Amino acid sequence: MDILDDPRRDREAGSRRGTRDTTRIDDTRIEAVRPLITPALLQERLPVSDATLALVERSRKRIADVLHGRDDRLLALVGPCSIHDHAQAIEYAQRLKALADELEGELLVVMRVYFEKPRTTVGWKGYINDPHLDGSFDINEGLERARRLLLEIIELGLPAGTEFLDLLSPQYIAELIAWGAIGARTTESPSHRQLASGLSCPIGFKNGTDGGVKVAADAIVAARAPHAFMGMTKMGVAAVFETRGNADCHVILRGGKGPNYSAADVDAACEVLRAAGLAETVMIDCSHANSSKQHRRQVEVAADIGRRVAAGSRRISGVMIESHLEEGRQDLKPGVPLKRGVSITDACLGWEQTEAALRQLAGDVRTRRAKAG
Repeated sequence: MDILDDPRRDREAGSRRGTRDTTRIDDTRIEAVRPLITPALLQERLPVSDATLALVERSRKRIADVLHGRDDRLLALVGPCSIHDHAQAIEYAQRLKALADELEGELLVVMRVYFEKPRTTVGWKGYINDPHLDGSFDINEGLERARRLLLEIIELGLPAGTEFLDLLSPQYIAELIAWGAIGARTTESPSHRQLASGLSCPIGFKNGTDGGVKVAADAIVAARAPHAFMGMTKMGVAAVFETRGNADCHVILRGGKGPNYSAADVDAACEVLRAAGLAETVMIDCSHANSSKQHRRQVEVAADIGRRVAAGSRRISGVMIESHLEEGRQDLKPGVPLKRGVSITDACLGWEQTEAALRQLAGDVRTRRAKAG
């Protein structure tokens, strides 16, 4: 006699009168289902202070002022391609904070604190997904580490920016983020556009992986509108979220099949933005295709941008630079010790190169001001 309700299988779904175990045809490729901490429990465990909330709120307003042209400084998103070590991230933040204070009259510096890594195929998916770097996928631990790190960085007085990749993770950390990005692979995603419409911080949409800017412009138009979608509350309950729309979104040029940071590329992107009824300003990512994935070329890209800023251009509102304590990258290999301060994802500039680039950009902003009288 066949056993219809096999006790070795998890029966998560079925009807009161049914006798068949629907898991025979449902979740057949799920290896395991593990409990996930709720955002509310994590926030109770790692609460945010009034001073931290005030800094995040103030930073968001200042970033929006730069993006909308009310502040003539340049927005600089600077930091590791992805976070993989707490102590190294804090050391980097301490150095960046000191430089940000020195250059605050010309640059509004935000640290890149990226926890989620999109992959073209497979690979390490980031600090939240696999904090132990060993394929154990201790996501609860990753969420706690990510939140703890953000709190410590902000307590230094440094605003943080991140890429929103997973649709649930923002509930755990979003109130600590001053600026967010939607990546090239997800800019065209309706779910991420809806998410951006409800986020409380300014959001940058990267151009598509092919270099197309229209998908990013379309994303801004979509994110500015109200939406309704399904999500998870901070108490861990499924709910329908209704958004008001996000008016603080912008385009990030990151290249595609080739670089797209030149003056002609910026002008072409602004034409697309004008046609969509959007402000004609862009942020430029000095890395990725704009550096032809050669990390040292970020210095050249930043210098080229700076020359246009010094000449008076107001079409460039900000730059992104991938930077770590030491330059380059390294592979994550079982049993092989990692070099300290070196990225395990995309190659980054070292600190000395980063400091020089930021000082030059600050000088370019001063030159633009002097010319403006």
